[in-house]
Amino acid sequence: MVHHSVGDESSSDAQYAGPLGRFATLSYGAGHMLNDITSACWFTYLLLFLTDIGLSPRNAAIVMLSGQVADGFTTIFVGELIDRFGHFKLWHAGGSFLVAVSFSSVFGSCLPCKVMGSNSPMLQTIGYSTFAAIFNVGWAVTQVSHMSMVNCITLNPTSRVALASCRNAFTMVANLSLYAVALCVFSLYNSKDTVDIKIQYRWIAYLSIFMGCCFVVLFLVGTKEPQLKLQIQCKKVSSISWTHWFKKKLYYQVALVYTLTRLVTNVSQALLAFYVTNELGMGQSSKALVPAIIYICSFLVSVILQEIRWSGWRLKAFFNAGAILWMFSGAGVSVLPDSMHNLMYILSIAIGAANALMTVTGISMESILVGENLNGCAFVYGSLSFVDKLSCGLALFVLESYQGSPDVMGNLGSNNPFLHDFGGAVWVISACFHDAVSY
Repeated sequence: MVHHSVGDESSSDAQYAGPLGRFATLSYGAGHMLNDITSACWFTYLLLFLTDIGLSPRNAAIVMLSGQVADGFTTIFVGELIDRFGHFKLWHAGGSFLVAVSFSSVFGSCLPCKVMGSNSPMLQTIGYSTFAAIFNVGWAVTQVSHMSMVNCITLNPTSRVALASCRNAFTMVANLSLYAVALCVFSLYNSKDTVDIKIQYRWIAYLSIFMGCCFVVLFLVGTKEPQLKLQIQCKKVSSISWTHWFKKKLYYQVALVYTLTRLVTNVSQALLAFYVTNELGMGQSSKALVPAIIYICSFLVSVILQEIRWSGWRLKAFFNAGAILWMFSGAGVSVLPDSMHNLMYILSIAIGAANALMTVTGISMESILVGENLNGCAFVYGSLSFVDKLSCGLALFVLESYQGSPDVMGNLGSNNPFLHDFGGAVWVISACFHDAVSY
């Protein structure tokens, strides 16, 4: 009887140590599509939408910051709950439902304004901030449950990177889908006033939610509830305390890498539309074309990364390559004159490749940090996401507040220091990567 039990454990370990199937990888990657497409809309169009309907850049930044703060604190709380109670798919389904029902209100009419019969800037800011917070709570629940599943699905390091790479590839698909939807809506429905603008973005939100929910269903049907965590808990009675991670040097190194990666990719995405139109003087189509080039390149690189056999030194090497590529791209953006704005399309190719290299390897470093300590994996992903969300929210708040100041507003045009600082900011942040991966 004892020998049979040992044999069962060995057989189970061998099963999880083997490579993961293609369908399992694809169905897992599809599980974050709703989050990805709504996140792309959040970072690309939220500030633009809020300023178009009359909010000041500072108030628009407050709305975004409220969502980022709610997201950050939720990741910590939910990560601890998932570690205690498990049921990844149940958490994922609940978070996806909250995202679906709240996102359209982020890009719609101000409900508190209708109830109170007032359209004051303060009431609008409070109203949009409330739904932004609700949306981000659901978004955080879905993200933490989905990301922490990686370590509980397989023990194979190459398969773990493949899962992260597939997830990133679907992120690129989500972004491209959003820009296709936005292009159709903007082309078919012309906006003449604030009401038309709200209708435009509401349709974008509805179509994004519908597409994302289709992929959520695919994930829930095609992905089995991970059993590896339950087996680890049976072997190890005591769970890992969250203070355990704060004693590890690797935790802080991975946190720095992951946070800087998200800071560069998210901040650049949020400010790109302003940069190409206001600073470089490119046409309105560039707001969709430049990001589309970035995400097409990121998608292709992500697909290639799935086919590589991974080790620790390869992760570091590819991450360094992406960081260096972003350094040169950021330097090019910071000095690019508006007379040579067509070079932005070439820089977009490099930025797309750099984004994929850093994102895939950065997320995979989290898996290395967790290793086989599955009882605390959700806390790791949640705590690192907490730092990521707060840093991005604060960075955008500072930059938007700076943009909305009287001195800057009176200096709009080709010499706008805010827009010049965009390229310099991403260059400085990218330059931190080389030291951040020295573990």
